[in-house]
Amino acid sequence: MDDLARLAALHGVATTYQPAEGVTVRVPEATVMAVLRELGVDCDTPQAVRGQLAEADREAERRLLPPVLVWWAGSPPPAGLAELPPGTRIRLEGDEAGGWSPGGDPAGDPGGSPGGVPPLGVHRLSAEAPDGRTGAATLIVAPERAPAAPDRAHGLLVQLYSLLSEQSWGMGDLGDLAALARWAGRTHDIGFIQVNPLHAAVPGTPTDPSPYRPSSRRFPDPVHLRIEDVPEHAACPDPGALAELAARGGELRREVLEKGALIDRDAVWALKRAALELLYAAPRTPEREAAYREFCAEQGAELDLHATWCAGHAGDDPRAGADFHRWLVWLTDTQLRAAQEAARDAGMAVGIVHDLAVGVHPKGSDTFGLPLYAKHVSVGAPPDAFNARGQDWSLPPWRPDLLADSGYAPFRALLRGVFRYAGALRIDHVMGLFRLWWIPEGAPPAEGAYVSYDGEAMLAILVLESHRAGAPVIGEDLGTVEPRVRRALARRGVLGTSVLWFERDWAGDGQPLAPEAWRSDCLATATTHDLPPTAAKLAGAHVELRERLGLLTRPPEQERAEDAADTAQWLDVLEGLGLDTKGEEAAVRALYGFLLRTPARLVGVWLPDAVGDRRPQNLPGTWDQYPNWRLPVADPAGRPLTLEALTASPRANALLGAVREGVRARTAPPGARRV
Repeated sequence: MDDLARLAALHGVATTYQPAEGVTVRVPEATVMAVLRELGVDCDTPQAVRGQLAEADREAERRLLPPVLVWWAGSPPPAGLAELPPGTRIRLEGDEAGGWSPGGDPAGDPGGSPGGVPPLGVHRLSAEAPDGRTGAATLIVAPERAPAAPDRAHGLLVQLYSLLSEQSWGMGDLGDLAALARWAGRTHDIGFIQVNPLHAAVPGTPTDPSPYRPSSRRFPDPVHLRIEDVPEHAACPDPGALAELAARGGELRREVLEKGALIDRDAVWALKRAALELLYAAPRTPEREAAYREFCAEQGAELDLHATWCAGHAGDDPRAGADFHRWLVWLTDTQLRAAQEAARDAGMAVGIVHDLAVGVHPKGSDTFGLPLYAKHVSVGAPPDAFNARGQDWSLPPWRPDLLADSGYAPFRALLRGVFRYAGALRIDHVMGLFRLWWIPEGAPPAEGAYVSYDGEAMLAILVLESHRAGAPVIGEDLGTVEPRVRRALARRGVLGTSVLWFERDWAGDGQPLAPEAWRSDCLATATTHDLPPTAAKLAGAHVELRERLGLLTRPPEQERAEDAADTAQWLDVLEGLGLDTKGEEAAVRALYGFLLRTPARLVGVWLPDAVGDRRPQNLPGTWDQYPNWRLPVADPAGRPLTLEALTASPRANALLGAVREGVRARTAPPGARRV
């Protein structure tokens, strides 16, 4: 290994990657150097590289403790602690230390008593060896596993903006989410509803509609508020103006539902902001004012930074504007918690599953005033069998060194914020806890490099915070995943994601995976927001759509033939199991019936599948060629449906009723595969 490669390895920068089994690609030297510079490493000359290596060797000799230690409940102490020289003095600091002091046998379960294992939490550990060396480390003490999901539950997968009721103002809102939860839980015994990320967006004209490129992952977006559910609505000082805004909101709704207009987030927010300014001026009860002040105190400086950024971005007065935006966050948090309460009151075992995006907009509020983000790189994906050029997601990554130096405080705060109102949490691109593909500024996606994070530490923080919230975790682990990553996630109770069309015996004959061979610790579904709805897949409509938009990379005849063969093979499997596939509705029910024969703990029904919608919500690889993230749920002919029409739909009730009965009839078989 040459000096540059050694230096890169010390800082977690990979100099090769494997896009496929038996294939190794070398990362360009210019990329390695650019990434190292982003990590604050001087590598411009051979002399600088040798100097960095020499200093690293000296630091290794002096170091008494590694920067971060993870102690799992029920496990022996981490090696870095167990291998300290005899007689080393140890001290634990921090609000969560609970008066712990070392003594006796350090092995055992975390419990908080002096001696043994420290209490659950994130601590600062300092040590002094008999030879005078000193050291300090972040010590993360985490439960052995995240909270378990139900043994079997079924749910809905919903893009909230797409679900308009007769009350919403041009896009789905949190009142609609609560109403859907009440109906689905009471009528169909639904155990969970998974929604798209509801993170705060970057305002603009137009606003980026993608929920996966937010301004902040830490705070929610007030565009999802149901205005009529704000308690100050009844005390509005100008009810006439408020009624006029509501009427204009109704016009936006009718444009989408009756005239084929796309969901216009900016128009919706313009009306809601005006309404919220009226409600902000309304008097609050002493109880409401006290609750607001308590929320602001709990959220602290992070909320202040976010509100200041929002005020500045909107051109508001810095002081009054910041308080207005703090208030908006509080209102949204309140309605999010109300939606979760409605779901649980309807009998849901889990409730609302919130989605955590993999990153944030480079100029959003999360990057405002925080030095933890790398400035001249973005996150993406290397070339693979599905995308020969790789992908650039234009998201700045956290620097792993600064994240560790902070004791993972931003990650902890992020999780705590979302867990306030989540029954469970989905982690988009969960592999990012372990490594991310960094692309230097100006380089094509193919010329990136993997940068490693302390995956054990990130996972421990996730398990710790999910334990505190009592909320299960689902990892989106589709695509290329290192086997060690999948094993680590499964060992710590993080569920995976399995999509029917991708579940084949790739290590064997490539045939569709038999239901009993599926893993149990997963959310199983027929499709996702990035894939065609099931009716479109069955009809081959997605190939026609991509051909029409010029997105195919192979001759259309070849694409159609391969897709038809894939679909036919799955239908043969369903028929071999005795499932009825005659007709589109029956075939859709059969596919979900197949999922119910797997041992998957969670089975998710893509809401558009319930009504035969054929339009994908997002078409990867497009920008303005397709209305990504702006389509309402519609029937097979593309006619938008209200929430009220959906709940009355015979097709929807037939599918969800069949899934409900299938769940009641089956449980996971004993000895099912978990990973």
